[in-house]
Amino acid sequence: MSSAPSFLLSGVLTIPLAFSLAEISSKYPTSAGTYYWSYQLASPSRRTIYSWINGWLFVVGMWTITLSTVTALAQLVVNMVQTLRPDYVPQSWHTYIILLVLNIIAGVICVYGNEYLPALETCAAGYGLLSTVILLICLSSKALSGRRTATFAFSHFDVSFSGWTPGWAFIVGLLPGGKPPFFNYNSCLLLIQVIGSITPMAEEAENPSVNIPRAIIWTIPIALVVGTMTILPIVFTLPVSNVEDLIAQSQPAALLFRLVMGSDAGALGLWILSMRVILSQRVLSSEYDNLVFIGGLFAYIPINTTTSRATWSFARDKAIPFHSIWSHVNDVRGGVPIPALLLSLVIQALLGLIGLGSTTAFNSFVGIGIICLTASYAMPLAISLGNGRQDVLDAPFKLGKWGPLLNMLAVLWVSLQVVLLSMPLTTPVSAETMNYASPIFVGFAIISALYYVVRGSRHFKGPPMFNTAYGLNGDY
Repeated sequence: MSSAPSFLLSGVLTIPLAFSLAEISSKYPTSAGTYYWSYQLASPSRRTIYSWINGWLFVVGMWTITLSTVTALAQLVVNMVQTLRPDYVPQSWHTYIILLVLNIIAGVICVYGNEYLPALETCAAGYGLLSTVILLICLSSKALSGRRTATFAFSHFDVSFSGWTPGWAFIVGLLPGGKPPFFNYNSCLLLIQVIGSITPMAEEAENPSVNIPRAIIWTIPIALVVGTMTILPIVFTLPVSNVEDLIAQSQPAALLFRLVMGSDAGALGLWILSMRVILSQRVLSSEYDNLVFIGGLFAYIPINTTTSRATWSFARDKAIPFHSIWSHVNDVRGGVPIPALLLSLVIQALLGLIGLGSTTAFNSFVGIGIICLTASYAMPLAISLGNGRQDVLDAPFKLGKWGPLLNMLAVLWVSLQVVLLSMPLTTPVSAETMNYASPIFVGFAIISALYYVVRGSRHFKGPPMFNTAYGLNGDY
């Protein structure tokens, strides 16, 4: 278990990454995002392969992050039933069926309710902020399991569950992990780590050169404030005597709420209403969203929208098998890329089957998502640093003399994350505790490399060129 300061420290360490991405996005506000940036910033001889690698990193990252979000929601449902019905024995296929149902709900809303998504996200923002306040009040006032001291809340660090040395356990605790929320509080930081996922919506945003960088930057303070408001009442009322029972839960929210509130009704009410969900959003206002189930649906719908746009963008550039199918846009439904949306949902459903065989391997997809996304963010920053940042000197949002330092800090922070997210969370390591992020990552890399050799090297020319005045013009 780690305390609240590790969450705050992780957020602070992510600030250089947010500012660095904001600078590049202000000059190249395109749905192609990081793989377009890599193409533009790299030398002519390397830009195509760099763009290919980055695009696959970003798309795979979005697929797996979206999968981890819907899985968390499905687990919340299962664990709520388990809390209310102690005789219920959950099975892995129960979670999978709920995952499929949530996929269908999200798909239908994304296709038929696309025009209402901005209003939905506005409601999610207000509802999320309200739920944070309610959570703060209810847990703090009830606290039937007792109240912890400020020393416990702000400095307690228990390594007994990990097996690592205190120093290494603290470093690992800085990252979003595969353990349940409340025991790696920094799972909330998945919100921060996917800040670059805002860019696929650039071509649908008003004045993207201003609003996309603004959304990226504001993600950090909003996430830190709302995350802290969520974490503090939890650590101050944490049922210490029941920690092992909570850790045994795949999603311990329901059990924790029942222990603190003292009733099933109180647990159910807070479960439905308020708790932070691990998610990413597509617009600034949605960064307030911090609910358990209703809020999770609020989150899962727009994150699917973002993932479908990223998939469509890469398919448009002939980088995905059967790209002509996935790049189709339905003009009748307001330009929704329905085939790309269906592809991302099907991929989630297929990857979800892994959970029927190995829960440990399936949980590694959380780490894979963060590894892929953060690596895709760092790649254009590293290329820009290698070029002396010449291409971003005229960006509308300038970092000025702080640019090189912020870029270097961002790349170093991402590099550390990639290493740590490949490490097992506990020792000694066994088949049950092994972190399978690395082999899964290698598997995706092999698929990408093989497709590049077979077809991509002949057909992929990079993303269309972007004109700041007119957007994508289709020229390579």
